[in-house]
Amino acid sequence: MDTPVTPETLVVSRLSRRQVLVGFAAVFASVIAALTIGPVDIAPHRVVLELLDGLPGIEIDSGLSAAHAGIVEKIRLPRVVLGLLVGATLSLSGAAYQGAFRNPLADPYLLGIAAGAGLGATIAITSNLGDGAGILDPVPLAAFAGALIAVMASFMAGHIGGRSTASLVLAGVAVASFLTACQTYVLQANSDAFREVYAWILGRIATSGWAEPLLMLPYFALTVGVVLRHARALDVMAVGDEEAAALGIDPRRIRVIVVVAASLGAAAAVSVSGLIGFVGIIVPHTVRLAFGSSNRAVLPLSVLFGGAFMVLADLVARTLVQPAELPIGVVTAFLGAPFFVLVLRTSRREIW
Repeated sequence: MDTPVTPETLVVSRLSRRQVLVGFAAVFASVIAALTIGPVDIAPHRVVLELLDGLPGIEIDSGLSAAHAGIVEKIRLPRVVLGLLVGATLSLSGAAYQGAFRNPLADPYLLGIAAGAGLGATIAITSNLGDGAGILDPVPLAAFAGALIAVMASFMAGHIGGRSTASLVLAGVAVASFLTACQTYVLQANSDAFREVYAWILGRIATSGWAEPLLMLPYFALTVGVVLRHARALDVMAVGDEEAAALGIDPRRIRVIVVVAASLGAAAAVSVSGLIGFVGIIVPHTVRLAFGSSNRAVLPLSVLFGGAFMVLADLVARTLVQPAELPIGVVTAFLGAPFFVLVLRTSRREIW
């Protein structure tokens, strides 16, 4: 499963100020676009002034009516913030998995998170426990619990197989297959809930206020803090476990810490947004092709560009077929796949 990397092929570079500025510019542009475009279009400069007016110690007249200000602050802004958190977490988790397993095809759902979350949400929906909205709704709670159970089962099964990277990945595949079969059985026994379950599986960025962003924030902060702290160790591990151990790095310990943190963040993201695919693969790959393969650059930039990508995808999902709304999972796949192919064809850099 591992992709061989040598010291000569690994490009290690520190995060530059220019790269950070480009990342923040992408986030800013996506946020302003999402706050201005919709059934009610609002001038971008007035949106900026309204955001500045909300900062402590700043009083600026944005010129917006009370109704338009409410649309920005109470409807669009919480959704944009949730999109930023979910996209950044899924993208960072994918980059962390790829670095920990030294496999460019690894994604946040590798250890059965998607299957576990899907089963948990399916059980909650078919049992009429909730509709997936609200901070204490049983559906996201059940999805979160299912995702964590799947990861723990994968780790336990992987340790039985010898505690190697390959054993862990194979255990994740087996656990995901088993949980998917369980979900299919539950759906077959409750076919009347198929539409609702299917809508959740396809993913959505929807909020009932600030409850969902506040629920997601601590998991995002924990994942970012832990993963970025080990970026240098992941760069060392890229040349191989034996070489990393000779340099004083404990590859097994680092891998477990990074994967657990990334899994926790991905589980939280899935619990509030459903199963949104492709973000954890397309964004880290694009960052590598544009800025190099060092995890010290890839990981933080994946946070910024992942958030921007998700906000733009959500903007397309809610505006393309107004007044209806497309599942965001469909949009991320539809936009991500062709873009990824285009990047591969136009770039001469190596992915890894």
